[in-house]
Amino acid sequence: MITTIIIEDEEQNKDRLVNLLNKHCPEIDIVGDAIGVKGAYDLIQQKNPDLILLDIQLIDGTGFDLLKLFSEINFQIIFITAFDEYALKAFRFNALDYLLKPVDPDELIVAVNRAINQIIPSLKLQLNNAAANFSSKEFDKIILKDLNNIFLVDLSEITHCKSDGNYTEFHLLKEKSIIISKPIKEYETYLKGSDFLRIHRSYLINLKHFKRFEKSEGGKVILTDDIEIPVASGRRDEIFEFFERFKG
Repeated sequence: MITTIIIEDEEQNKDRLVNLLNKHCPEIDIVGDAIGVKGAYDLIQQKNPDLILLDIQLIDGTGFDLLKLFSEINFQIIFITAFDEYALKAFRFNALDYLLKPVDPDELIVAVNRAINQIIPSLKLQLNNAAANFSSKEFDKIILKDLNNIFLVDLSEITHCKSDGNYTEFHLLKEKSIIISKPIKEYETYLKGSDFLRIHRSYLINLKHFKRFEKSEGGKVILTDDIEIPVASGRRDEIFEFFERFKG
């Protein structure tokens, strides 16, 4: 699934977008919405979306004000506005598309499909990196700091990471866990190229602890100690593709 946030200050327009996406774009998973710059920034930090649908005129500023708050933009952007005077500026922010209100359903479908075609290859690249390193990469260590302690942890001890808003729970062998006040997307980036793989918006797993994949209940991965992790429907094909590499 493509995790998506809608940033729109008019309730009627937001509801229309939600209805259109639910009807025409089944790959989209709407994980939240906001009406202003501050709320949108906090929500993006919390949810780490793949895609945002961004109105330009917000209650406390503009969509451009929001984007300037990010040192690096790690999501796709579709601008939606009633005014076409902003088009050139929108594309200077590497907007994927630019739609005028009222949004035409066919144009929305085209824009969303363009976003999916941009996002999915990056997921496959992550899988390819993991596959290339699966059998050869030596385990390193990671420093984890909570309010009271600094831990030096072997990556081999980590079974999976779970997102909890702006916090990440590191789950270790023997049911130990460490909670860190950073979002999971930061650790997804840090561990890129190692044996860790994002299989759900809330979960990052260590492939060294993979035991099996079960197709029941929409799909889940079983890890060491029989830990069960759900698999997002949009990630299933990539997981199958990854393990095809290890067939004898």
